[in-house]
Amino acid sequence: MGDISCSNGISSGNGVNGKSHSSLNGYRKSCWYEEEIEENLRWCFALNSILHTGASQYQDIALLDTKPFGKALVIDGKLQSAEVDEFIYHESLVHPAFLHHSSPKTVFIMGGGEGSTAREILRHKTVEKVVMCDIDEEVVEFCKAYLVVNREAFCDPRLEVIINDARAELENWKGPRLNQGGIFITQAGPAGIFSHTEVFSCIFNTLRQVFKYVVPYSAHIPSYADTWGWVMASDSPFMLSADELDTRIKQRITGENRYLDGKTFSSASTLSKAVRKSLDSETHVYTEGTARFIYGHGSVHQQNQAKLIRNGLMEGAPAKSTK
Repeated sequence: MGDISCSNGISSGNGVNGKSHSSLNGYRKSCWYEEEIEENLRWCFALNSILHTGASQYQDIALLDTKPFGKALVIDGKLQSAEVDEFIYHESLVHPAFLHHSSPKTVFIMGGGEGSTAREILRHKTVEKVVMCDIDEEVVEFCKAYLVVNREAFCDPRLEVIINDARAELENWKGPRLNQGGIFITQAGPAGIFSHTEVFSCIFNTLRQVFKYVVPYSAHIPSYADTWGWVMASDSPFMLSADELDTRIKQRITGENRYLDGKTFSSASTLSKAVRKSLDSETHVYTEGTARFIYGHGSVHQQNQAKLIRNGLMEGAPAKSTK
């Protein structure tokens, strides 16, 4: 859940939900964004201002100017990405799979409405066609308008944006969903020493039921206040050394990575003993009926939190109810 509280020692009762936040202007120095990461644990940071808020038929959207992390995109009360460190997340999501592939040409992005995933993919010189499928057109248009760093990607003729449910789009896809030698990659939630059992381990286990070769890896994302995980999977082995990855980076990527190189990926894919043990012993497999979600997903938790706020049992002013 995400809250915005603003006070000079006295809690303000005014929510910031796209209707009114004029009372925040007088207390800029004590305006904070707060998100509940898990029960009994919250993460908060100071704000310079609230740049924009809105809502679509699917979710609430906010763009915050934060003191430690720059502009931050918040959807349904959950921080999605922050200007200062989103490059860690998106370089980690995209480049390992693209570098291990012999010559990636066609790409399907499930979700990715903010455009950062497409931006990193389009840096690869071999890529000819990228299809980004996101269900929420208002989020896509919001990000086009406000996330300047991704405007060039949205204008790239190689990118096609489809507004639809990604699963429905794939089910009706005429071409092969994954070519021979293709690679599937997904973000896989928190992957910290205590948080990795939430979804990271079972996403890994689900994919190893489908693919011959599955590689989990992780990186610390400061604005998430945790280590984050990704899982890369294919029926072709991942064989490149750190030096070979560096060679491909120089040959195939336009511009310079800020975070990921060969040694960084080698380190990222070397998980701790505790996490490896959990992944090896995980038995849960995702299905429609047995899906797991990160903390805070679903309306019941958030509705209960909203009731507590309205009843004066929690400090701070709510920005909005979450998912």
